[in-house]
Amino acid sequence: MEPVKAITPPEGGPKGSTAAGGGRRIRVNTVAAGPARMGRRHWGLFGSFILLVLGPFIAVAIYLYTVAVDQYASTTGFTVRQNEAGAATDVLGGLAQFAGNPAQVDADILFEFIVSQELVQRLNARMDLLSHYSAPYDEDPIFALSPDASIEALLDQWQRIVRVSYSQSTGLIELRVLAFDPDTAQAIALAIIEESQTLVNELNANARADAMQFAQADLESAVERLRNAREALTRFRTRTQIVDPDRDLQGRMGVLNNLQQQLAEALIENDLLSENTGNPNDPRLRQSSQRIEVIRARIAQERENFTLAEAQVGGEDYPTLIAQFEGLMVDRQFSEESYRAALTALDLARTNASRQSRYLAVFIPPTTPEMAEFPRREVILGLVGLFLILGWSILALIFYAIRDRQ
Repeated sequence: MEPVKAITPPEGGPKGSTAAGGGRRIRVNTVAAGPARMGRRHWGLFGSFILLVLGPFIAVAIYLYTVAVDQYASTTGFTVRQNEAGAATDVLGGLAQFAGNPAQVDADILFEFIVSQELVQRLNARMDLLSHYSAPYDEDPIFALSPDASIEALLDQWQRIVRVSYSQSTGLIELRVLAFDPDTAQAIALAIIEESQTLVNELNANARADAMQFAQADLESAVERLRNAREALTRFRTRTQIVDPDRDLQGRMGVLNNLQQQLAEALIENDLLSENTGNPNDPRLRQSSQRIEVIRARIAQERENFTLAEAQVGGEDYPTLIAQFEGLMVDRQFSEESYRAALTALDLARTNASRQSRYLAVFIPPTTPEMAEFPRREVILGLVGLFLILGWSILALIFYAIRDRQ
């Protein structure tokens, strides 16, 4: 048996390992690996983390806790309500479900008004918002406004300091106003409520003015229509010399009934003469027969006055006159009904105009803050740290992806 020999492993092979080959046992000397050391790329990654994450995070924290000026929040809540009495007397109240709730429409308008430039201009002229929000600009240029800011910049600042929460289903509006001192925050919230009330009053005034204008215009149109209908009826009576064709017709029917009664009496008298007189040439019998013929001719003539177009009354046939009169009477009745409806609508519009149908109901009066809640330093720092880490991680992944492709 051959002794075991120690051999030097080939270059690059592991030391201290044992291998068997060709029936021989080979002992290889091994050396333990040294401790891991940070390479240049590790130091670069760590340096980028400090530069891109820790540095900005610390800078933001220092600014928030040492430079940023405290802000106070005043909260208020209100909605637009409709006077139930005014709604009950509305002429078009039955169509409200199709046209929408006026109070809800006013709430939508009010929401847009609160975040509009018009309100910012009114409050700036009233309270000098620019001076207040630009006062700490030298100390806090991030959260304060520049002293020479334009109205557009003031509007942008307004949309950051005034947070509006509006629910279309309930019509409730909640406001949170930020300012650099508690009294100013509450004063701005009160000013917003006052300007909102002014806007609602203007909307009410415009609605009442429109209602009165439309009602007055409808009344004038109804009066003109009624006047024309009555004048047309008067011209008809003057032209035909017939005050009431219905009564004239009744009179004609009375004449016809009288003639028929006379015809019946003449026929009876003729029959009695025929029975009592045996001579057919009796003058009384001939006279009775002539009377009967005359009455029958008159009855036929009277009937023609109702049916034949040739029967003229005042230059026109009687059926045409009846049709004209009926049309004029319908026009007059419709004009009278329209006039009464327009007069009622004007009275209701005048009644509604005497009271406020929609008003601003404040359910949360502007609060007076006692502690500065803004800026929310912890929330801002958390978001800044999250985005810095995400950005640094994305840049690191991009760097290693490009490095592995080279």
